[in-house]
Amino acid sequence: MQRGEPNTTDALAPIVKWAGGKRQLLPTIRPLLPKKLAGHTYCEPFMGGGALLWALHPKRAIANDLNVELMNMYSVVRDTPHELIAHLQQHENTPEYFYNLRMQDRDPHFAERSALERASRFIYLNKTCYNGLFRVNNAGEFNSPYGHYKRPNIVNAPTILAVSEYLRQNGITLSNSDYQAVLDALPPDAFVYLDPPYHPLSETSSFTGYVQGGWKTAEQTRLRDACRALDARNIPFMQSNSDTPLIRELYSEFHITTVQAVRAVNSKGAGRGAINELIIRNYGR
Repeated sequence: MQRGEPNTTDALAPIVKWAGGKRQLLPTIRPLLPKKLAGHTYCEPFMGGGALLWALHPKRAIANDLNVELMNMYSVVRDTPHELIAHLQQHENTPEYFYNLRMQDRDPHFAERSALERASRFIYLNKTCYNGLFRVNNAGEFNSPYGHYKRPNIVNAPTILAVSEYLRQNGITLSNSDYQAVLDALPPDAFVYLDPPYHPLSETSSFTGYVQGGWKTAEQTRLRDACRALDARNIPFMQSNSDTPLIRELYSEFHITTVQAVRAVNSKGAGRGAINELIIRNYGR
C-alpha cells in the first residue's frame, strides 16, 4: 500500500453513511499513519463505512464488522453489483414504504431472505432514515425513523461499481466476527486501524446502536488489552476514540494525539458540531 498514491477511481468512497465515519477526518489521520505501509496487510476490525480503507485502497486487507447486515451488503456489492443497482432502483421514497421495509427484521424468517434483498433494504434504509442514523434496539431491530428527504441518493451506481471492482481485484477478506478473533489471526506484517464504538462523553450521550447490545467500560478495557497484545507482537496499530478521562487513562502508555472532528450524525441537532477526539498509536513515541 503506497501513501499518497491516487485513488484508482474518484468514485471509491463509502457506500453508506455511518455514525462516527472518518471521511471528514482523513486529512488529519493520514499524516499520522506509519511512514512505511507498502507491503503491509491492512486490517479494520470495526469497518463501518470504511472511509480509510477506500482512501488507502491497499492491495491486501482484512475488513471486518460485527454488524451482519453491513457485511452482507459489502459481500453483495462485491459479487453482484449490477443486480444490486437494479434492485435499488425499485424502491419508493415514501413513509409508508419505508416503515413497511423497516418492519421486515421483526419477521423471525428475515434471515432467510436473499442476500441481495437484504443488502438492498440495508442501503435503502440508510439513505432514507433520519440523518443516516443506523440504530438497532436491544432485539437487534432497525428503529431509526423516516428522514423525509426529497431526493435521497438511494442508487449511487458509480460508487457501488467502484467498490465492487476494488474488492474483486484485490486481496480483500470480508468477515463478520468478534474483533478479537480477527486480531488473533493477523499475519506479522499487519497494520491495524481500530474505530470501535466510542466511549460516551457523558451518561446521556452514549450511542451504541450499531449492533445489538452496546459498549461499556469493560469492553473498552478489553480492547485496550487487545491493543497491548498487538504491541507485544510488534504489530502497529492506530485507534480512534472519544476524548474522555477513561480512554486517556486506559491508553496512557501509548502515544495519544488530540484531533478535532465534526459530528455529522446525531439524533439531535444540538449534538452535532466540533468535538475533540483521540488518535492512539503504539508507534511514533
